[in-house]
Amino acid sequence: MTRFPAFLLVALVAGRVFAADPPQTLPAADIPNYRVMRPGVAVGGQPSPAALSRLSALGFRTVINLRTAEEGAEEEGRVVREAGLRYVWVPVTPATLSLDDIRAVEAVLQAEDSGPVLLHCASSNRVGGVWTAIRVREGAAWAEAEAEGKEAGLRSPNVLEAVRRAVAE
Repeated sequence: MTRFPAFLLVALVAGRVFAADPPQTLPAADIPNYRVMRPGVAVGGQPSPAALSRLSALGFRTVINLRTAEEGAEEEGRVVREAGLRYVWVPVTPATLSLDDIRAVEAVLQAEDSGPVLLHCASSNRVGGVWTAIRVREGAAWAEAEAEGKEAGLRSPNVLEAVRRAVAE
């Protein structure tokens, strides 16, 4: 049986732990409203072009974009895939947000090979709404989920109403 030196084993384990954590902070010029919501999941607004090209170097493996085609999501997908990252596009608006959209985001966040994940939209408002819905579906009380959603960027009463509608589907 081959034995590994203890320091090597600790380094390997530590490397796995740190590899699953997105950066705790980033400049607002890179990603507005950036925040780590839980290990392996960060949220924010639209990354700058420079930040998009550096996401892999920052440790991200997956980008989930909630913006619509009219907001440039397809071009972003090309850039993100060229950087070697997984790109998941779930376009939502307050009028279109559905339970299927929420489930699509949940599936990516729950997949072991996805993280670290950056979940973003234009400003983080829709992200906060989707986060609220996910937390409710995970069993959080509505007030707690909404507070976390606001922390993630939820500001619009229209998005909050869309979340209530989608969760009730």
